[in-house]
Amino acid sequence: MTRRVGRRRALLAGTLLVALFAGAACSDDPAPGPTPSATAPTPSAGASSAAPPADGTVRNPFGAHWDWSRHDQFVPYLEKLSGSTTYHELSWCDIEKTQGSPDFSAVDQIAERSRKLGITLHLKIRTGVCWATGGTAQFTRGQANKTESAMPTDLATYQNFVRDLVKRYAPYGVHEYAIENEVNAQQYWAGSPEDYRRLVTAAAEAIRSADPKAKVVDSGMSSVAYGMGVADRLLRAGQEDQAVAAYQAYFQRRIGTRGRLIPAVGDPAALRAALGNTQNARNLAYLTVTEKLLDDGVVDVRQLHFYEHFSGVPALLDYLRAETPAGVPTQAWEVGQFWKDGADDAAARGDEMVKVVSQLVAGGIHEVLWLPLAYNPNNRAGAEVRYGLLDPDGTQRQAGAMMAALAAAARDATVEPVNGKGLTGVAFRRGAESTLVVWSASAGTVSLPVTAGLTGGPVGGDPTARTGALSIGPSPVLLRAKGDPAAVLAPIR
Repeated sequence: MTRRVGRRRALLAGTLLVALFAGAACSDDPAPGPTPSATAPTPSAGASSAAPPADGTVRNPFGAHWDWSRHDQFVPYLEKLSGSTTYHELSWCDIEKTQGSPDFSAVDQIAERSRKLGITLHLKIRTGVCWATGGTAQFTRGQANKTESAMPTDLATYQNFVRDLVKRYAPYGVHEYAIENEVNAQQYWAGSPEDYRRLVTAAAEAIRSADPKAKVVDSGMSSVAYGMGVADRLLRAGQEDQAVAAYQAYFQRRIGTRGRLIPAVGDPAALRAALGNTQNARNLAYLTVTEKLLDDGVVDVRQLHFYEHFSGVPALLDYLRAETPAGVPTQAWEVGQFWKDGADDAAARGDEMVKVVSQLVAGGIHEVLWLPLAYNPNNRAGAEVRYGLLDPDGTQRQAGAMMAALAAAARDATVEPVNGKGLTGVAFRRGAESTLVVWSASAGTVSLPVTAGLTGGPVGGDPTARTGALSIGPSPVLLRAKGDPAAVLAPIR
């Protein structure tokens, strides 16, 4: 990502602390995590053949986030995502219910299982609300009874907890730690932007002192907050028509889902009014705080959450390039498909998933985690609001087969964007061979003449040798051939 220019600096604090919650929830409510064992295990003496590289190298950009209580059901599929990353969210208040008596055993089990799968684990550290913070929780969510986080009453005690955590999980290959989750939403963070800045600064100091190789990650603004940031940036740049168009593309499935918080917008005045409501002012304020932490080097990695239509990705990537310091990576810890009452069309769902994750990886996002791997049928929404790659029992869906095909193509390969010859997508190069995942950049089709050794077909299927020209339309196809991507597409006229 390149250094940003012309960014906002003023915090929008006037109405912040009375904002109504409107941030996107992270996932369908998960079932409870693994039952803690009596004694906390330590990493096994010998790493499994699938264990992640010790240097933290990510061999496969396509991963997922899943419910650990259904681990055994998911293992056959997760083995297809080896070399990728995942994350687990933990709460200080859950681990140390009684001061001085922490129980890490549930997290130990998750760390060990991740290693065996060959998937690198990141940890997201939240405080919760308990003796460590004082106060009473105002929001309780899901079967696990998660609450918002509050500022610790003693930062030194908090730092001791963080140091102990980091020292414990470095031997498991854990070297990235996010501080809190979607702090732009009141149901996740009870403090102020300044409180959040102080917390991250204290946590970063503790993390680096415990593991010099460790990276500090921001909380991850909600998908909605990023959309507001995209529109706000274009408005501030005087690109009013582009701002309205970007808002409409980004939120096309969200309009009206939260009443007046994500309203229909038809002109710049209406867009300014939408950005000025209390929750969206909070969203922009926390984006500003996050970007200041990135500027100052307190945070090493930017965390992206995105659940919108694939047409919103290009403007989002432009925003990230402009608003992220040079050399700072962006990782997409939460990518999914928010589509309330969406069509039950497995092919359309899979195609859209491929377009979203391919564009993100082509745009320089080196870790893209789909959430959820499989939705929880007992979630509070009572429906599959966010689309899973698997059925709840672990059966692979068409979208799951397509993601597995992407992982197989990308593992240990170099990545480059495809944007030409009437096509868009991503290319993976491994040795002398290229694998391309492409689709038509318009509503029409592009004809790729047959060449020696070219195979191609739908993503997730078995590419077949071509005996005639291949027609590439709006649905993504997977191509494989010798030579670089430009040579593979050169016969297109």
